Amino acid sequence: MTASALDRPYAGAPRISVLSTVASPDRVLDYLRATGLAVTLGLQASAAAVLVLGAGAVSEAVEDALLEVAGRGTPVLLVGPTMSVALSDAAGLLPGPVLPVHPVRLRPGAHAGEVTARLGADELLLTDCWPVQDKVADDVQELLTANSAFRDHPVATYRAATAIGTLTVGSTAQTYADPAFSRLVHRLLRRLLGQRDAAPVRVGMLGYGAIGPEHATAIGLTQGLSLEAVCDPNPQRVEAARALLPQVRGCAEGADLLADDGVDLVVVSTPPHTHAEWVLRALQAGKHVVVEKPFCLTVDEADRQIAAAHGAGLTLAVYQNRRWDADYLAVKRAVHAGRLGEVFHLETFVGGYDHPCNYWHSDATVSGGAIYDWGSHYLDWVLDLCPQDVEWVSATAHKRVWHDVTNADHTRVLLHFADGVEAEFTASDLAAARKPKFYVLGTKGALVGHWRQERVVSRSPVGLVVEDRFAVSDAPAVLSLFAADGSETALAVAAGPAYPFHRELADQLLSDEPMSVTPAGSRRNIAVMQAATLSAADGGRPVEPAA
Repeated sequence: MTASALDRPYAGAPRISVLSTVASPDRVLDYLRATGLAVTLGLQASAAAVLVLGAGAVSEAVEDALLEVAGRGTPVLLVGPTMSVALSDAAGLLPGPVLPVHPVRLRPGAHAGEVTARLGADELLLTDCWPVQDKVADDVQELLTANSAFRDHPVATYRAATAIGTLTVGSTAQTYADPAFSRLVHRLLRRLLGQRDAAPVRVGMLGYGAIGPEHATAIGLTQGLSLEAVCDPNPQRVEAARALLPQVRGCAEGADLLADDGVDLVVVSTPPHTHAEWVLRALQAGKHVVVEKPFCLTVDEADRQIAAAHGAGLTLAVYQNRRWDADYLAVKRAVHAGRLGEVFHLETFVGGYDHPCNYWHSDATVSGGAIYDWGSHYLDWVLDLCPQDVEWVSATAHKRVWHDVTNADHTRVLLHFADGVEAEFTASDLAAARKPKFYVLGTKGALVGHWRQERVVSRSPVGLVVEDRFAVSDAPAVLSLFAADGSETALAVAAGPAYPFHRELADQLLSDEPMSVTPAGSRRNIAVMQAATLSAADGGRPVEPAA
């Protein structure tokens, strides 16, 4: 358990009894198990709470049993529209007509509290139906509301006197597949169990380089996180942090930051070849850790860090910030929705024809090489889309033009998965013509993501046109879906969520909720990149990633 388990009314994992009448509850149940709750099917006398998924389809006998359980003081959460008079009376609600399936905007009610902590845009959008109900008992707590005909109506409620809680959305497969819905169910169960979020997490940053302002801004805008200290040997970088947050303490030595009792979590933002050392020192000092990508350079380093975090009961997470890039999210949604059929081949590419940067990214002894530098993102996408086992990795590398840096000029990595699926990642500083950023083939169609060149046009002091060209890697790709008949459809690329990693980090530390990026997933990426590096050094010989 993490430190967020302190000050709670239940020791260990509360047992939740689940009654379900819906077709696909697995994602919700898996999410609840990932939070540490002990989930059992059926009505258990020893349960700390009862969760009913699909409350509208329960029988009268089950209704009576639920009322009896609630009468003994065990909280019952009813999910989905219910027209049961007895259950509605116990919940203190007057049910109304059920609206058809449509986009429902759930907003915090008067008693929302921590149920809606870190909600994001002050509302949660689900596509579902819900009954236009009203409360008839004064002691009903309104946790979430939705608007119909210019009036707010309760959608999530709790009545402590009868131990009955409700969430009246939860009727469609789309809702049950939405991770935000699973998170909401967990938050409501926590409310019924009387569990509270832990105290805000005090953050210290070890290194404040180019990524520093991104972390500092995200921490400052995430409820439950507070940036308290910055460590960097360059005093100008410490002052840059203070320009954003004047109260931040500064120091030049990493040991001083790790000894700071006012820091609960350390963001390790040092060069990659030092990640493992600093992560292990921070964990030994009792700090939770976020480490920049790449996680480290070897599987052995990853295993030692994961074991140390597990043994200390501390959170360890890798900052895979591009997991939420808008174009990648669009690709992921299309694949998971089956719009391409069964995916069997995918390629990713990054680069162009230009001199590599003159920083540690181009020094293979520090960064791990070009495979680690961009593969930390692009191979992470591949492995996120393909959870099956990787059988072998083959890679090649060319050193032909840029001899003043030690990274390869051009690298190609081929992954062969156990089910025959293949993926390819190419990073090149010798590509005068770029390949698409994404190229995905499925049994029903294909997806292509083309690079786009964004620029800002302005006027110089003497009136001439000035163009500021952005790196193509900083702009979302233009995505197209191709059907088997050759027709092409533009794929919408919606803006990604704001600071999603830091929101998930706060949720994990304060509420025991799972993160999308796991240490095991980051370790898998390191295993593939290490195998690719070994293969490239041996002329492309296939190498099996470390198990």
